[in-house]
Amino acid sequence: MLLELARWLSDEHFRAFGVVEYITFRALLACATALAIGLLAGPWLIRRLTALKIGQAVRSYGPQTHLQKNGTPTMGGALILIGIGISTLLWADWTNRFVWVVLLVTFGFGWIGWADDYRKVVHHDPEGMPARQKFFWQALIGAVAAVYLSFAVSVPANTELWPLFRGWVLSGFSMPLPARADLIVPFFKTVSYPLGVFGFGALTWLVIVGTSNAVNLTDGLDGLAIMPTVMIGSALGIFAYVVGRVDYSRYLLFPYIPGASELMVLCAAIAGAGLAFLWFNTYPAQVFMGDVGALALGGALGTIAVIVRQEIVLFIMGGVFVVETLSVMLQVTWFKYTKKRYGEGRRIFRMAPLHHHFEVGGWKETQVVVRFWIITMMLVLVGLSSLKLR
Repeated sequence: MLLELARWLSDEHFRAFGVVEYITFRALLACATALAIGLLAGPWLIRRLTALKIGQAVRSYGPQTHLQKNGTPTMGGALILIGIGISTLLWADWTNRFVWVVLLVTFGFGWIGWADDYRKVVHHDPEGMPARQKFFWQALIGAVAAVYLSFAVSVPANTELWPLFRGWVLSGFSMPLPARADLIVPFFKTVSYPLGVFGFGALTWLVIVGTSNAVNLTDGLDGLAIMPTVMIGSALGIFAYVVGRVDYSRYLLFPYIPGASELMVLCAAIAGAGLAFLWFNTYPAQVFMGDVGALALGGALGTIAVIVRQEIVLFIMGGVFVVETLSVMLQVTWFKYTKKRYGEGRRIFRMAPLHHHFEVGGWKETQVVVRFWIITMMLVLVGLSSLKLR
């Protein structure tokens, strides 16, 4: 919105407003705007959540130290979504298709999280929405995004979507996608794998839905999920800027994705909104993110990674999210297997997800959080190094 206003003013001889045309400048303004919105609206939102008695229902089988958190306001992820939405609409280019795709996925997953949190709060059910129902809606939104991105990433504009889709159908569903849609292997100059429409769609679906649930599983300690999200989102913003420019993408041997650089503005908004939320979510937390924030942020990161063709790099930078998810999968699988074989379920970890394993083992909550932040920072640096080390 403000981009169009700046363009009009620039045309009217106020050339100083031409600086708003620069994506990097608008990214800084988007980050600052989201940060300001979060810091200003945070106290009011916390008071409202407290007045409405929208408090977290802590699971009785979790760490006993968490029982004191019972009743802490939750659904604070709404504050993040407000900051992201307003700052992106203010500073991003409204004609950019990728911005709208990421926003729709983000708020779609946010809606699922809101419904889940609502059940937890209103019905006082710590489990929230049934897992099958939640997964159905996640799968549906992920599938719609995957189908669209399978063709959108391959063409420079939406006007070319139909011809590409038609050509794929007429070929008997065998026509390959352009090289820019290949799966890129980081740290290698020319190693990439063509996926085809079905492969691209399946991978996209797995990345979006998987990242959403991974962030949600990690969101179990004060500040644990939001800071890695900020760091990874910021790094993806750099990748978006690179692949969205002809000169940088050619020099660094990345595929050129027209329009992808505008996602840098959205990534900056995620960073600003996340930092503002961390102000209130740091230990001891005044408010919890809830599924409304965790599912939405994970969906956003996954969608951005697909558009900028950095799915493997997201896997590396989000190593904490990956390990947290694997710990739950391994724990559940091993428990069911041993219960069926030996009549008694056995555990690999003291408690899952992994952050609870360290808590039960004697680490303080703040130690777990800060150490996981440090690990994420190192992994993000590894991911960013793939920009040049190819």
